[in-house]
Amino acid sequence: MPQTETPGTEVAPRTRLRWWTELPLILLVYGCYSAGRLLARGDVAGAVDHGLAILRFEKLLHLNAEHPLNRLFTREPWLGVPADFWYASLHYLVTPAILVWLFRARAEHYRAVRTWLMTSTFIGLIGFTLLPTCPPRLLSADHGFVDTMAHYSSYGWWGGEASAPRGMGGMTNQYAAMPSLHVGWALWCGIMLWRYGGTRATKVFGVLYPLGTALVVMGTANHYFLDAVAGVAVMGVGLLLAPRVMRAADLVRERLFPRTAPVTEGSGSPIVSAGCQTSAGERIPRQRESQLDAAAEPDASPSDAGEGAPAPAR
Repeated sequence: MPQTETPGTEVAPRTRLRWWTELPLILLVYGCYSAGRLLARGDVAGAVDHGLAILRFEKLLHLNAEHPLNRLFTREPWLGVPADFWYASLHYLVTPAILVWLFRARAEHYRAVRTWLMTSTFIGLIGFTLLPTCPPRLLSADHGFVDTMAHYSSYGWWGGEASAPRGMGGMTNQYAAMPSLHVGWALWCGIMLWRYGGTRATKVFGVLYPLGTALVVMGTANHYFLDAVAGVAVMGVGLLLAPRVMRAADLVRERLFPRTAPVTEGSGSPIVSAGCQTSAGERIPRQRESQLDAAAEPDASPSDAGEGAPAPAR
């Protein structure tokens, strides 16, 4: 007799992700990210104060990675020009490429890691809004930093205003230095490559990419060392919050789109002990066995043998 599943052990089917629902979600997050950068660009004096405070705190901790890297990138074009290309483009190319790869090749992990990335991005957006910070390249010249993006602007598509295309610098928030999502996203990409890449080459790239990005953001004078540390911390907090975000999203989805239980054959049949399912009028298997045993006994009475049994001869 076919067995039924024990109640409460059924596995709920997962919602299958589709690219036409994922793409608008990613675009929405990026739109909020860009809007937040624009909202935070008004307080220039406060941003400069925050940048100088970071410099003073790094000096107190005897940290000074930005100045030697920036001097090296400014003095050596073979380092400075590729670094500017790296800063201006790779986070727009590598991060979406890895998202697409995970969606197609590691679908069972995609939702969790995508939620991690988006949660961390929103945390960074809060940081940009509440703590606008002037990057080293925009401080006065007496602080010793050179804007390599402006210094090598003739080599690329960007102008003298961050990594924006020429003539579009006004559309960016140049005071969104804390935290560095360049470093945060690069770290996420590196972990994805290391964990799911499968080959030695992808693991090596997974290590070099975030390390190289951290050097680039400091060498181009776009971020302080503590900005990079904050980018790593933001990714850590996003990793811790991602499971809660997914549970909250599931609750919202269940409320908006409640699932109906599928109707199966025999759903109206009575359920008997031990989970056995019988049709209407069918005897329980144990009753049938006891009936046969009683009929086989020589002293069985007609009532024990069952209805319609022949009477004994007289």
